[in-house]
Amino acid sequence: MNDDVSKRRLGRGLAALIGEMDQPLPVEGEKPNVSADRLIPIEFVSRNPRNPRRFFDDSELHDLASSIRQHGIVQPIVVRTSTEGRFEIIAGERRWRAAQLAGLVEIPVLVRDVDDKTALEIAIVENVQRSDLNALEEALGYEQLIAEYGYTQNDLGEIIGKSRSHVANSLRLLKLPDPVRDLLAAGSLSAGHARALVSTSDPALLAKTIVAKGMSVRDAERLAQNDIKAQSEPKNTGPRLDQKDSDTIALERTLSDTLGLDVTINHKASGGQIKIAYKSLEQLEEICRLLERR
Repeated sequence: MNDDVSKRRLGRGLAALIGEMDQPLPVEGEKPNVSADRLIPIEFVSRNPRNPRRFFDDSELHDLASSIRQHGIVQPIVVRTSTEGRFEIIAGERRWRAAQLAGLVEIPVLVRDVDDKTALEIAIVENVQRSDLNALEEALGYEQLIAEYGYTQNDLGEIIGKSRSHVANSLRLLKLPDPVRDLLAAGSLSAGHARALVSTSDPALLAKTIVAKGMSVRDAERLAQNDIKAQSEPKNTGPRLDQKDSDTIALERTLSDTLGLDVTINHKASGGQIKIAYKSLEQLEEICRLLERR
């Protein structure tokens, strides 16, 4: 994918689009206001199964439901037409869930008919900007856009207003085993804790230790470094000339974190090699762009 195609696809940017979506459809001869397009029965609205957000805190939902009972829904829910007479949520699933708890029969909506790609982009951007996604949900959302629509990490960084390295490091969390992912999704581990575990020998075991001891991110990084160092120490099977030292392994991890790709360093006294593994042409293009900047 060349830069021109990428720029055309990004268009005006989703931030601008979301801003427009916060406004009702204009009516000829009238000035736009902040009211919803319409009120529709809540049972005619369904969640978007592709919404990257999976976890909703029950206590927060009940607090929001209590506020809705008193003041109603202040910000309309953005939807798109799914089938005749029914709608699918683009943004605002949390408000929709709370409205159900509050017993609302009708809800205010803004109707915006967009395609699947744009709906997914909007859902990710809105949640990231409001810090509503946990780190795992954010990474899964990025992976979905890359897999289904061919976005590069650089494209995603432009869309969400984050650095390319932020996107790359988010995607690295998907290399963790399911037990660690579960702790991350539940909030028992932060993204910083989880990133420290990506290159360790047993992330699940170390994650349990971190949670049990209430370790800080810095403590978790030290624990991970000790594990990586232990991996580099020679076993009782005789000396190995090709065994990597802890500094080399640490450098591999630093470069992998920076690039969001697997980096292997083969160092010898007379020189060595650095290998960067990529899985797509888009990743190769990003590597080339980074090298050209240097």
